[in-house]
Amino acid sequence: MIPRDELTGLILAGGRGQRMGGCDKGLVAFRGRPLAGHAAEVLREHVGELLIVANRHQQAYASLADRVIGDVETDYQGPLMGLYSGLRAARGRWLVVVPCDVPTLPANLVARLAEAVGDADIGVAHDGHRSHPVVALLRVTLAADLAHCLAQGERKLDTWQARHRRVQVDFSDCPAAFVNLNTQAERLRLERALDEEPPTS
Repeated sequence: MIPRDELTGLILAGGRGQRMGGCDKGLVAFRGRPLAGHAAEVLREHVGELLIVANRHQQAYASLADRVIGDVETDYQGPLMGLYSGLRAARGRWLVVVPCDVPTLPANLVARLAEAVGDADIGVAHDGHRSHPVVALLRVTLAADLAHCLAQGERKLDTWQARHRRVQVDFSDCPAAFVNLNTQAERLRLERALDEEPPTS
């Protein structure tokens, strides 16, 4: 198992939120608190430091993380740039990254990624149907290679990850935990579904 102080958590909240009308998606309320707050809850107790990458309203994110950073290069270049910014800022040997718009991630996410990564460079969550490259554990030493790929114009997270030793981490027991919210309609639908769930004993 990877020691907690060697793990840095990163929440990606630097996008334009175009499909939500251009709002800052990580600050959109979901069940009474910001979407990014749900992601922070999953990571906070399992990492030595928690970062949020945000390109707007950084002060509004400050209470949710230990540090709020912006993309190394501006212009909303996508999650790969956000990941690079986190790798550059990380103080531990490993970075665990999640997006801000997946509010039902499993509570044991970090432990399961850390246990499964082994000798690989990257562990990526797989829900039994597809992988989720924005939910991953990565060696911080990958930053130099990512810088090279970004300079060459690469912007696809999965394409870059495939260059490295990567394992798919099985989360097929909880596929619904990886539902991401791109629109306000999706947000409302998931809120209603969770409100209708019977309480657990």
